Amino acid sequence: MSIARRALMSEQPIRLRTLLRSRLGQWSLALFLGAVTLLSAIGLLATSGWFISAAALAGLATVAAYGFDYFRPAAIIRFFAIVRTAGRYAERLASHNAALALLKDLRTRLFARVAGQRRLTPAARSAIAMHRLVADIDLLDFFPLRFVAPWFWASVLTLLVLGWLALLDTSLAVAALPGLLLAWLVVPRLGGRLAARLARRDAELAEQRREFLLDRLQLLTSLLLWQRWDDQQSAFLQQDDQWLAQRLRQQKLVSLTALGQQLGLALALLAVLWQGHALLQQGALSVPWLLAALLSVMGLAEALLPLAASFISLGFSQAARDRLNQLAAAETDLAGTATALPEQPLSLVLSGLSARMPGALNGPENVSIALHQGDVLLVEGPSGGGKSTLLQVLAGEPLAFTGERLINGQGFEHWNLRELIGYLPQQLDIFDMTLAQNLRLADPEATDETLWQVLNDVALADWVRGRKHGLNTTLGEFGAKVSGGQARRIALARLLLTKRPLLLLDEPFAGLDFDTRERVLASLLRRREQGIIVIVSHQQVTVPEARHLRIG
Repeated sequence: MSIARRALMSEQPIRLRTLLRSRLGQWSLALFLGAVTLLSAIGLLATSGWFISAAALAGLATVAAYGFDYFRPAAIIRFFAIVRTAGRYAERLASHNAALALLKDLRTRLFARVAGQRRLTPAARSAIAMHRLVADIDLLDFFPLRFVAPWFWASVLTLLVLGWLALLDTSLAVAALPGLLLAWLVVPRLGGRLAARLARRDAELAEQRREFLLDRLQLLTSLLLWQRWDDQQSAFLQQDDQWLAQRLRQQKLVSLTALGQQLGLALALLAVLWQGHALLQQGALSVPWLLAALLSVMGLAEALLPLAASFISLGFSQAARDRLNQLAAAETDLAGTATALPEQPLSLVLSGLSARMPGALNGPENVSIALHQGDVLLVEGPSGGGKSTLLQVLAGEPLAFTGERLINGQGFEHWNLRELIGYLPQQLDIFDMTLAQNLRLADPEATDETLWQVLNDVALADWVRGRKHGLNTTLGEFGAKVSGGQARRIALARLLLTKRPLLLLDEPFAGLDFDTRERVLASLLRRREQGIIVIVSHQQVTVPEARHLRIG
């Protein structure tokens, strides 16, 4: 593995400038093919213009027409046409191959880092964080694909065209230089800082809009019952209008930048035409060569105009980079500031605890209860009453709350929650890997015997033995190849492998029949002496000597 790839896969923060170096060979090939493709397009345009005008002039002179070479220019034109077509396909293939390889490196790095925490931190478990790990990683390839590549191609082609004009006559290159500088460097850079800032703001608004929508959809039943859905819908439409207005500002800026570039190119064309006319009068340049020079400058539009939107792409990549680095920093901070674990016996005390999901109407109110080692707490109440919100607060999720949460007499911030709390949320994380690989995310050193034991505890061992590949059965993305109840039990089995003393289980029996539910419950109760178990379930659960708490 190269030094650049090792740097990308390390614990260091993500830096945009390292993205190309991670797959330098593949990106170099893509950039080279793109440059060749654009050069062929300009060459095709210039050669065609020269050939048509030269052939027309030769046709006016009968004697010259017999000696005019039609074949070599036609062959050159065909060569440029073939190279342009094949080069475009090859460049797209190479650049997308490099981009997909880069995304693979980034996903492997970040997901391995999260999985390596052995228990996901509250920040890493949130919907915001999962969005960063999926969508924001995809935005990072905007930097090499839509920022670096266009600037590389525009710079190479502009310099080559200036060199070509200088070969025809130095005065042509000097005349074209101011206009090309405007279209190439000055105009895109003038709007670049604002464009990147608009893109970062766009990313923020899009994230807020997505979070707002998902939060309201989770509370859909309560909002409809309380007749507040129309108010929330209006609030979402306002956010949507704000985001669309931000997008419109970006499009206007890109259009203005492109207009400035077109004016720069027009200035360069007029300058070349003016100087070329003088050279024609002096006999230093022929009409076909002047036309070829003009078409070369016109052909630069294909290379220069993508620069107008390049800083928008840069802004999106910068926003994605910053959010991913913040996520990693939050994990590092949490790991570094809370390393203590409570001694046995364990106690959990809640005093006057109240909390709300953002925009929610209901939530746990003034909850006070004391739990001790071996206790099982059954949280009951109607849908939308705040039972899941209570578990999220106990799991250390970043929710605003009032009151006290104490473990062994100390606040939650005193303890290393990732080694203390095992949380089974309603939204499960099942990855497109084998069953064994999914389970070993909790304990990479777990033996097959250990895996079979925990699968037996969640009443899945017989099902796995009946599968052709056993522990190597693939589960599909988000557990698409198994039922909802099986996916939940797989997630529960993975949680049990972590051996956390404080278990917070949100609907662990969803989708299970009575017999299976009783088997899973029995395996959980065998662990009650090792800590404290808090269960939220809509199914009727009977646990001897269990504590009960009603929410809502």
